Amino acid sequence: MKSCNLILHCGADAVERDALKAVRTPVATATWQPVPHLRLVEQVERALAASHLTIVNQAHALSHRGDRYFGLIQLDNGAPDQGRGLLLGLRNSHDKKFPAGIVAGAAVFVCDNLSFSGEVQLARKHTRFIERDLPQITESAIGQLFEHWSSQETRIARYQEVAIDDVAAHDLMIRAVDVGVLAASNLPKVISEWRKPKFPEFSPRNSWSFFNAVTEVLKGNLSLLPRRTQALHGLMDSHVGLVGRN
Repeated sequence: MKSCNLILHCGADAVERDALKAVRTPVATATWQPVPHLRLVEQVERALAASHLTIVNQAHALSHRGDRYFGLIQLDNGAPDQGRGLLLGLRNSHDKKFPAGIVAGAAVFVCDNLSFSGEVQLARKHTRFIERDLPQITESAIGQLFEHWSSQETRIARYQEVAIDDVAAHDLMIRAVDVGVLAASNLPKVISEWRKPKFPEFSPRNSWSFFNAVTEVLKGNLSLLPRRTQALHGLMDSHVGLVGRN
C-alpha cells in the first residue's frame, strides 16, 4: 500500500503502521481509559470495510514520545480522474491532550493540499467504557461523516463557478485572519500564491483557486489543519452563497 502525503504536526515523525504496535498505552484509571493507537486504526478500518469504502493509501505519524497519534486514510471515491479524493483524518492521545476523533476531508492530488469539512469525536473523553463501545462509536461516526463527504462535490463545483477578482480575494484574506484561518504573518505567502499559483490548475480567477492558495500555505501542521480548513470552508461557503443550502 502506498503512503499518501501526510502533513506532519511540528515535531512528529512519520511511521509505518506496524510501528504503532510498539507504542505503550498508559494504564487506565477509574475515569480514564486510553485507547491504543493501533486499536483505533484497526477499528476504523473495519468500520470503513463495513460501509463498503475501500482504502487506497494511508499514512501515520507520532509525536510527544508516542503519546499523540495522527493518521490519514485516503479512500477510493470512484472517480480518480477528478484529481481529488476522499480523506479520513484520525487523531488520538495518551496524554489527555485531546480525545480520539476522526475527521472527514478531501485531498487535492495535484498539489497535495488537504482540507477537512467535519469532525466527530469518538468520545468526549477517553471514558471508562470506550474500549467496549469503540466498534459501535466508530461505525456511527463514519455514518455521520458521509454527510460531509456527500456535500464536497457540490461545494467544490460551486467554488469553481464563482469568479473572484483581486479586490474580493484581498478582502477574503483579511476575513480569513479575522476568523482564525490564517495568521497575519501568512498573508504575504497567500498573496504570492494567489497572484502566481504554483500549479496551472489554479490559474482561473475563481473561488476554488483562492481556496487552494490558502490551503497551500496552511500545509505543515496537521493538528491545526482540521479546525482551520473547517473555518475556511465556512468563510468560502458564505462567499459563494452555499450557506444553508448543503
